[in-house]
Amino acid sequence: MIKRIQRLRRITPSQVVLLSFLALILAGAVLLTLPISSSGGNHTPFLDAIFTATSATCVTGLIVHDTATYWSPFGQTVIITLIQVGGMGVVTLALLVNMLRGQKIGLRQRFIMQESIGAPQMAGIVRMTGMIVKFTFLFEGVGALLLSIRFIPQFGLLRGVLYSVFHSISAFCNAGFDLMGQPGSLYPSLTEFAASPIVNLTISALIVVGGIGFATWDDFRQHGLHFRAFRLQTKIVLTTTALLLIVPFLFLLLYEMQLPQWAGLPLGEKILGALFQTVTARTAGFNTLNLGMFSHSSILLMILLMVVGGSPGSTAGGFKTTSLATVYLSVRSTLKRKSGIQVFGRRLDDTALSRATVLIFLYVVFFVAGGIAIAMIDDVPLISALFETSSAIATVGLSLGLTPDLSAPSRLILIFLMYFGRVGGLTMIYAFANPNIPSPARMPQERITIG
Repeated sequence: MIKRIQRLRRITPSQVVLLSFLALILAGAVLLTLPISSSGGNHTPFLDAIFTATSATCVTGLIVHDTATYWSPFGQTVIITLIQVGGMGVVTLALLVNMLRGQKIGLRQRFIMQESIGAPQMAGIVRMTGMIVKFTFLFEGVGALLLSIRFIPQFGLLRGVLYSVFHSISAFCNAGFDLMGQPGSLYPSLTEFAASPIVNLTISALIVVGGIGFATWDDFRQHGLHFRAFRLQTKIVLTTTALLLIVPFLFLLLYEMQLPQWAGLPLGEKILGALFQTVTARTAGFNTLNLGMFSHSSILLMILLMVVGGSPGSTAGGFKTTSLATVYLSVRSTLKRKSGIQVFGRRLDDTALSRATVLIFLYVVFFVAGGIAIAMIDDVPLISALFETSSAIATVGLSLGLTPDLSAPSRLILIFLMYFGRVGGLTMIYAFANPNIPSPARMPQERITIG
């Protein structure tokens, strides 16, 4: 597949990644427009179909139609297939097919694979591809088994198994699609299971494991739980992830859950609710509590968590934990008057800060500009519009209920943000950048005053 594309045109690895996701989105959209895809047997408008296909392929979870009631079993199968392929990566599966057919994986294909999964180095990339596939199906299988303990007694054997598999894949791929809607209750997500520890903890675990990155899995596979033996990226990912889980959880538990609107919840449900909303805001899109009841402070916290997202080379979106950590470490180094960014006995590459700064800048500009545009176009509160755009660009899928009622221009804005967030800001930039080697000539240096 990749070789055929390259014969048609000499394209860069970044362009291969962009085109592969675009092709999958368009194919999914065409299938979703067919009458067989909707429960009513009607043609779905192309804008609705491409919105849903983009959300599924980019593992976001924003929807314009309730997944359980609007789409037929065929349409739901298309959606979960897009989620699985989009979560693992189109290029990953294409290379896996080539490997299974016994074809030699050339240097060019290895470069593409490295770009696709965000691997820190090209060495061992073929082995990592096999590991990604094996671990993905292992985690999703275990998650489905655990969810079936709760779903089978409630929905029956066949439906319970199907629901378990669907939600396990959706959670591991950080997609946030669910099948819990009913004709009288649309877009409920997992609110019915707010008091279920097995659903809350299983979904949360799948989200975290899917969001820490393939390179982190590889470190665990090689070194077990020996933290000191991990690569620097893994140490930064795990430390930053832990802080982004613990601090917001304590805020939601000690502040949000003490507000009057949550007075009727038992302590156990408050703990589960605070934990689940902390985890899912990172990039998953499920919710067990009504987001419309949250205070503005907690909504703002969720927006910040969504924009940060998960870790590089994972199923998660956002500008990533490593970018946040790099900027923080740079600030710390500057305050301590140290040269370079140092952490865990290592010094970061000189380009790390510039790449992190560019990435964060792009995400913030796009999600803020998109939010302002939607607020103006559809005359909705700005914080609600920003919640939707941060959810889109970080491929999260949480919503305050605006998306189904947005106009066509606003939906197009969300489609672009979801696509941008999944392929990655730097990947999109490199895809259109001049591939020529920059000139070694440098302009004269002059100091300016900062601050």
